[in-house]
Amino acid sequence: MSGKNIAIVAYLTALGWLIAIISFNNNSVKESLAAFHIRQSLGLMLTGLVLASVPHFMGLGFLANIAALLVFVLWIIGFISAVQGQEKEVPLVGKYYQDWFKGIV
Repeated sequence: MSGKNIAIVAYLTALGWLIAIISFNNNSVKESLAAFHIRQSLGLMLTGLVLASVPHFMGLGFLANIAALLVFVLWIIGFISAVQGQEKEVPLVGKYYQDWFKGIV
């Protein structure tokens, strides 16, 4: 799989992310585009999980919905960046994802 394809698949659910990381590790050429978007996608998934869960458990379901919408918008930005073959960080948190998850790929 090419680096661009791996980058795109990384955004397609948690299973897609898992397929992307396995494909990346099995690929003889480690493309930075794929690694970049694997980290971005993982960060978005974890952020979405936390931002949707915490308010829900606190009885503030409406905040969970707002957080889910925010993460969805960031996901769209990341996905479009992957489709275009660009290493463009998602706003607000993308730079942190690159730093926090640099040991993954």
